[in-house]
Amino acid sequence: MQPFRILIVDDHAHAREAIREILEEHTDFVIVGEGKNGEEAIKLTEELMPDIILMDIQMPVMDGLEATKRIKLKFPYVKIVMITVSDDITDLFDALKKGAQGYLLKNIQPEAWSEHLRAFALDEVPMSKEIAFQILKEFPQNKTKTIKKTPLSTREMEVLQLVAKGFSNREISESLFISEHTVKSHLKNILSKLHLENRVQLTSYAFQQGLLN
Repeated sequence: MQPFRILIVDDHAHAREAIREILEEHTDFVIVGEGKNGEEAIKLTEELMPDIILMDIQMPVMDGLEATKRIKLKFPYVKIVMITVSDDITDLFDALKKGAQGYLLKNIQPEAWSEHLRAFALDEVPMSKEIAFQILKEFPQNKTKTIKKTPLSTREMEVLQLVAKGFSNREISESLFISEHTVKSHLKNILSKLHLENRVQLTSYAFQQGLLN
């Protein structure tokens, strides 16, 4: 498998250097560029077409939230992971609504970075309970509304509901007594049928449609 192409965007040079040092130890990642603000992130994405962008939230000129929104509108297939020193759920939820795949706290152990990034690249990161709660508050379920006929099979509905509850692929496989490979296949089909991109959007869909008990 080809290494994942990474673009680092952070206004602090020492932060970019630290991230580079962590990732250069792993052959499944290659850093293709670095930027200092949101405007550079957009320009470098167009030039370099990375697989994943590691995006700081607070930056001059254009912050990471606005850059994320603009990049995802133009390049929806590029995965964006917010990197931040704060676990402020409001900022992180705002980033997810703008299309980010998730977030990494800068103070997590260096050895955990590669594992987390690999999971983001493969769309295997479970929804945190805190984010799911934020989505629940934003999309209160209306028990009286008419739910559109779903294109999903019964099994796909079961997978969707577990994703929305924050289950990982492994937890879904154990709960439904199926392999992780089968879970991944179901997720791919669900995303395709619903024309969605990631677990955040799947969770929002489940709440909007009143599919959770």
